[in-house]
Amino acid sequence: MAHKLNKDTVYRAAKSKDKDYTINDGGGLYLLIKANGSKLWQFVYTIEGKRKKLALGIYPNITLEASRREAEKARDNIANGIDPSEVRSDTKKAKQLARLNDGRVSEGLPILNSFADVTRQWLDSIAHLTTATTHIKKTSRIERLALPALGDMPIKAIKSSDVLMALKPLIDKSQLETAHRLHSEISAIFAYAIVHNFTDYDPAQPVTKQIPAQKVKHRAAIIDPKQVAQLLRDISNYQGTFVVQLAFRLSPLLFQRPGEIRQMLWTDVDLVAREWRPYVSKTDFHHIVPLSTQAITILEEIRPLTGNGRYVFPSSRGNGRPMSDNTIRTALKSLGYDSDVMTAHGFRTTASTLLNEQGWSADAIERQLAHAPRDQVRAAYNRAQYLEERRKMMQSWADYLDGLKNGATIIPFKKTGT
Repeated sequence: MAHKLNKDTVYRAAKSKDKDYTINDGGGLYLLIKANGSKLWQFVYTIEGKRKKLALGIYPNITLEASRREAEKARDNIANGIDPSEVRSDTKKAKQLARLNDGRVSEGLPILNSFADVTRQWLDSIAHLTTATTHIKKTSRIERLALPALGDMPIKAIKSSDVLMALKPLIDKSQLETAHRLHSEISAIFAYAIVHNFTDYDPAQPVTKQIPAQKVKHRAAIIDPKQVAQLLRDISNYQGTFVVQLAFRLSPLLFQRPGEIRQMLWTDVDLVAREWRPYVSKTDFHHIVPLSTQAITILEEIRPLTGNGRYVFPSSRGNGRPMSDNTIRTALKSLGYDSDVMTAHGFRTTASTLLNEQGWSADAIERQLAHAPRDQVRAAYNRAQYLEERRKMMQSWADYLDGLKNGATIIPFKKTGT
């Protein structure tokens, strides 16, 4: 097909007529001279059996040389099975998207169809499935650890190597629990993206085996009754602040998770019913902790000091926050109990071990530890089923600890809990 059939003077000299007409430059390139005198470059081509026209601009604003270059690009695309009109449309959409995203970025919004954008949609879609606290933690973890590496990337462009690079800092620091948790959340985001047609596959899936398995970490705990007795006497002699003293004394009596004890709310405590009813975020249910006479005494001691506030054990900084999560650990260390000997979490192991040895129902002990069944109906049923047994067990446990602390000879015995 002949190209470049005319010199520029031909197009410059072309005059309008009563009707529109064209001058052929060859290779599909034409100059359309309108009846009103305007001159427009057009590229006429056939692809997949369809004849199409592509406007290249107004002459002489678009010169002959420029129009020939554009025509050559179009012919190359056609030779490769690509429709020049679709290229033009895609380019236009890309420019529009770029302008739109510039506006979104200036407003603090994520780029459309980016990992951050899809993540935001996914978080909104699951908000009703989790508690507010859990959702806030999940959102914070993704924003801090995943979005810096993946946030601005188009979700379709993310590769498995990109996901691994986002997780690598956690792996290098041996923060494996967080790495596995974040990996699971990234994979869930891609599952959402696949269902909603943002992408076709999950690049996080091949990364699974690149994260080392987390070794089960057993928290140190004292389980020998004689050593427990000495620990209790040491706790009684602890010289920290009054708030910490009482939180320290209450910990072995209740043997709940340290975070739950330090965040104990007065609104969850019913001294008349002798119950503490915390919401346990780890297992997502409302727990009942029967309060022994000894536990009631401790709570009555601290109520004049903190009873008008939100937390039973507030921070000494007076910032409206609960006691620090390191407080009991620091108190144990000050008494000579390093983390390889006894931990704040270890009170749970101590109670579980000794209560099982005493013959209390394993189900009642598990319920008191707030190890909730995944079946929420069963969880509610079990909570009611074992409550009376747990009331007896908690008072017996407190009496047992008093006996140990006071030096009584305690002989383990079997109980049926009835």
